Amino acid sequence: MKTFEVYFVCHGQTFFNRYNRMQGWSDSPLTKKGWHDAEVAGQRLANVPFTAAYSSDTTRAFNTANTIVHSNKSPGLTVKQLAEFREEFYGYFEGADSAQTWFQVLQPISSVRTFHEFLIDHDISESKNAVKAADPFHEAEDHQDFWQRLDKGFNYLIDHSQDRDKILVVSHGTTIRSIVGRYAPDMDITTSPSNGSVTKLTIQDSQISVNYFNQIDKLIN
Repeated sequence: MKTFEVYFVCHGQTFFNRYNRMQGWSDSPLTKKGWHDAEVAGQRLANVPFTAAYSSDTTRAFNTANTIVHSNKSPGLTVKQLAEFREEFYGYFEGADSAQTWFQVLQPISSVRTFHEFLIDHDISESKNAVKAADPFHEAEDHQDFWQRLDKGFNYLIDHSQDRDKILVVSHGTTIRSIVGRYAPDMDITTSPSNGSVTKLTIQDSQISVNYFNQIDKLIN
């Protein structure tokens, strides 16, 4: 039996975050606050003896991960990029105004006006299917597309870990709360994890559980 822990960190604030734009596979630089988010996350995680560090292959996640690793006391730690832990792909809606996009995408299936309100009474998987249905190019990821990719990422972590490992993964807001929604459905994911926040998972063999979600105000050991 193998048990290891994965610390998912939401990347630092970007300009698309600041301007409330849909940011999936598209990328934008970290803001000054975003670099600070990464530095603070690094300070909070400095004493965690990480055995491996990963990020998605976006610049925002990679830069956040490298900043965290720079503060960590584990010797010889370097960041490997895993595309499997990218953000959800929004297709045609990449870069669009977030509030306007969610209103447009969700109207055919719900009377709510915001993504937050939608998640109060709906599974997050329904939002992915709605985005793909509304995408005129039909290139956005639906629930099946998204989890086919994420499952490959988790299988990689399982195959490349040892018992008692502690692993850093810098990923993205909707990806992290989709993971929590799947493996801890009683947790409240109506609010996206804050930039620089930590969400911890425990993986025992192939069973995934969530220790906590969106922790932003405590040192972590």
